[in-house]
Amino acid sequence: MEAAMGLMRRIPPKHTETALSALLSLLPHHSSDLLSQVDQPLQVLCDVDCGKDFILCEYNRDADSYRSPWSNKYHPPLEDGPHPSSDLRKLEIEANEVFAVYRDQYYEGGISSVYLWEDDNEGFVACFLIKKDGSKTAHGRRGYLEEGAWDAIHVIEVGPEEEGKAHYCLTSTVMLSLTTNDESSGIFNLSGSIRRQMNMDLPVAEGHLCNMGRMIEEMEGKLRNSLDQVYFGKTKEMVCTLRPPAELVQMRLPDS
Repeated sequence: MEAAMGLMRRIPPKHTETALSALLSLLPHHSSDLLSQVDQPLQVLCDVDCGKDFILCEYNRDADSYRSPWSNKYHPPLEDGPHPSSDLRKLEIEANEVFAVYRDQYYEGGISSVYLWEDDNEGFVACFLIKKDGSKTAHGRRGYLEEGAWDAIHVIEVGPEEEGKAHYCLTSTVMLSLTTNDESSGIFNLSGSIRRQMNMDLPVAEGHLCNMGRMIEEMEGKLRNSLDQVYFGKTKEMVCTLRPPAELVQMRLPDS
């Protein structure tokens, strides 16, 4: 299992589904662990009742059906699928509305979904999802990428309120893949994933949604900086070392 997880951490996100399927065939007795621990690129389905897209994941799935955060119905229809309590459903509706504004401000489009459900510790769990397709034919507004995808998964475990405070445990995963194909860069592919965790005890006077929003905003800033330094920074360093720009080559040449 440890070797399988190490392999999945090194697989490009767009090949995760194929690699996971192969591992499930090789390790059927670890199928539940693999499915719960391996994050896959997010898929999208349209809620035909309201005409809005929503994101599919393990957190809104029951059997082969997925619950829409907009209509609170399963697609395809499922009679006995689990639903959040009435109070959590109200918070879920508000969270989807607020997170859609956050998505438009930070991502300039894309698709977002928020799901809430009760846990066994008298608290609840929230899952915030964002999928941005930056390809020329999709949500990309700048036209630089031939293909591009950003999948963000934020899962927050919220403990019961004690003395006006609650414990929040945020686990965030970002999967990034991009491909360029133009005269200046040629064919270039970059992909990878990163996961981080954050724990905080916060007062609930302003509400759980405000606390969760601040944590996600802070975490996404850290993840973007890490991706910029690790993936883009190291890639640029290696490319410039192997293929230095013409100006740098001229500077290194001895005077004739």
